[in-house]
Amino acid sequence: MLKDFKTFIMRGNVVDLAVGIVVGSAFGTVVKALVSDLITPLVSIGGKTNFESLHTRIGHSIFAYGDFLNALIAFLSIAAAVFFFVVRPVEAVNRRLKRRAGDQPPATKECPECCSTIAFAAHRCAYCTAVLEEATAA
Repeated sequence: MLKDFKTFIMRGNVVDLAVGIVVGSAFGTVVKALVSDLITPLVSIGGKTNFESLHTRIGHSIFAYGDFLNALIAFLSIAAAVFFFVVRPVEAVNRRLKRRAGDQPPATKECPECCSTIAFAAHRCAYCTAVLEEATAA
């Protein structure tokens, strides 16, 4: 039973998941600090960065909308920080890597008639002389 547990733990996906959770947690702390210490003071309304005390009365009911505003501003700030500081840069790096790899069309293709391997730009099969469709990038 201990051997099975060791096998389960050492599977790649379990280890990857554990690493992802740890890194995600650490990244969450960094993003939260970025938002609360740098972005929220910039967004402050009327010099206030905490709206917890905001409320209104309607009849005998008190509507404390300040907590909602705090949560909404925190959510939007975190989403914007993740988008602009993580998603956009990662997309830019991926585009550069794809450009470097060069999305070259394949050098060969298969003849639909005789299943021979022929040059990608060929318009007629060299083996069976079948007329092929116009050569296009795959």
